[in-house]
Amino acid sequence: MEILESQDPEKKRLMKAARMHKEALSSDVQAVSERTQKIITNALVIGGALALTYILVRQLSGGKSKKKKSKIVKLVTQAPNESVETDEDENSDDSLLSQIGTKIANEATLMLLNLAKEKLTEYLNSGKQTNENS
Repeated sequence: MEILESQDPEKKRLMKAARMHKEALSSDVQAVSERTQKIITNALVIGGALALTYILVRQLSGGKSKKKKSKIVKLVTQAPNESVETDEDENSDDSLLSQIGTKIANEATLMLLNLAKEKLTEYLNSGKQTNENS
């Protein structure tokens, strides 16, 4: 009986079709896996760039915000007839340093955002090319 089943042309055709479908399915799974890996890599690069930008901005502008907060606290807690003492030389030095820090942070942000834009463009173009080839 087994000899007859192995010689059955319909069964052979179905077995061949099953193998072809299995190979096509495994190649599709491989392609999805590769695309997912690229997406995750790009997301990590973009996330890292944004995190680095955030850290740089916080580090470069961190001192300035603390002084503003302390001045605000002084203004709120002082009596109406008291005056707030400000040191003009210290403020001018701080403002110059904070301006330089702000400009550096802005430039770093622009560079990182351009890098992220390029990576996204590359990814989108590669996705279009694979869709056109399919």
